Amino acid sequence: MSHLHDIRQKVEAGERLSVQDAVRLYESTDLLEIGALANLVRERLHGDRTYYVVNRHINHTNVCVNRCRFCAFSRSPGEPGAYALHLEQVLERARQAGDGITELHLVGGLHPDLPYSYYRDMIQAVHEELPAVHLQAFTAVEIEYLARLSGMTTRETLADLKEPGLGSLPGGGAEVFAPRVRGIICPDKLPGTDWLRIHREAHELGLRSNATMLYGHVETNQERADHLRQLRELQDETGGFMSYIPLAFHPENTRVVPVRQRSGFDDLRNLAVGRLFLDNFAHVKSFWIMLGLKVAQVSLWFGSDDLDGTVVEERITHEAGAQTPQSLTREELERLIREAGRVPLERNTLYQAVERVTT
Repeated sequence: MSHLHDIRQKVEAGERLSVQDAVRLYESTDLLEIGALANLVRERLHGDRTYYVVNRHINHTNVCVNRCRFCAFSRSPGEPGAYALHLEQVLERARQAGDGITELHLVGGLHPDLPYSYYRDMIQAVHEELPAVHLQAFTAVEIEYLARLSGMTTRETLADLKEPGLGSLPGGGAEVFAPRVRGIICPDKLPGTDWLRIHREAHELGLRSNATMLYGHVETNQERADHLRQLRELQDETGGFMSYIPLAFHPENTRVVPVRQRSGFDDLRNLAVGRLFLDNFAHVKSFWIMLGLKVAQVSLWFGSDDLDGTVVEERITHEAGAQTPQSLTREELERLIREAGRVPLERNTLYQAVERVTT
């Protein structure tokens, strides 16, 4: 009998797993059993459907006052490679995304010299240029920084950005909530409790968001499980999270020496444990940029029901050594999904089906 037999009984009965169950799953090497359980939950919710979105990422600046140790993307002012896009450059990248785009994903560094008006004007200008495109912008870390720039509270800042067109928040900046971990990899970043508070405020204002965990560096299995617990508790409270996205740490060009080396095995296990533990999350997403295309395909049988999107341009993970493509077409995403034995379904940011008119 499998050492996970009692967990299987809970999953089959639709019962909630405990934090200790999650720790046991993270410690288990029975990947096929964990994957089978996660797939059971995935197929209960979505059958063979696998979602994707036609989107574009725009990173408006890599200049950042935090300079987190795990981040290969950020630069200091005046450092070689540092940049900040003018609003017209942001608009030009948005226009280049093409007529079929349904989402723009806008995140960047905490620039010491850009005023609050830059960020609000960016949302307003892009929304006016592309009113049918959903703007998913600014991590909770950025919102806290923008609140300091504006002199408003984070709730007031969210409301002020929602008015000209902010549609939802991405899940970045969560990393691992444990203070011990943050003290090592991102000592100047806002605490996990504030990340959770800002997402709670966004949900209360009618802004949906995503949730993430950056894994594969210095965190323990207990810290991983406790991170998931806090996400699940907030989702119980607000119901505002759309998807959970475990993010694989890439160490190249960073100042963090991983205690644990991530692997395809660990990638699949993280996705599966997230699907099993986060019973109140509708979706678990495989960010193919970080996982690689082959692992992303396999992940569709380990709890994941979403491959993210076309992306077009991604800087953050590629600065840390990612070898994946910069973009995929709709046709390539659909082929990857079909090759894995699943059925592709294009969605918008809010997981509504997108119907394409074919001629």
